[in-house]
Amino acid sequence: MTRGNQRELARAKNQKKQLAAAKSKGPDDGMTLEQRRHRDAELMREKQKKKEELAAAKTAQAAK
Repeated sequence: MTRGNQRELARAKNQKKQLAAAKSKGPDDGMTLEQRRHRDAELMREKQKKKEELAAAKTAQAAK
């Protein structure tokens, strides 16, 4: 074997990486489709509200 233990180290590293990826499925971990939709809808409402407030502030500032 000319590669020594390089192959074994690479295998161990990849296995560790695969286990970490399997554990963290993402931000939707454990949520149902309905729960994700509700969460996303709330975030979008907040985002829209902030945008409307900024637009109102700009129009109020431009009116001065």
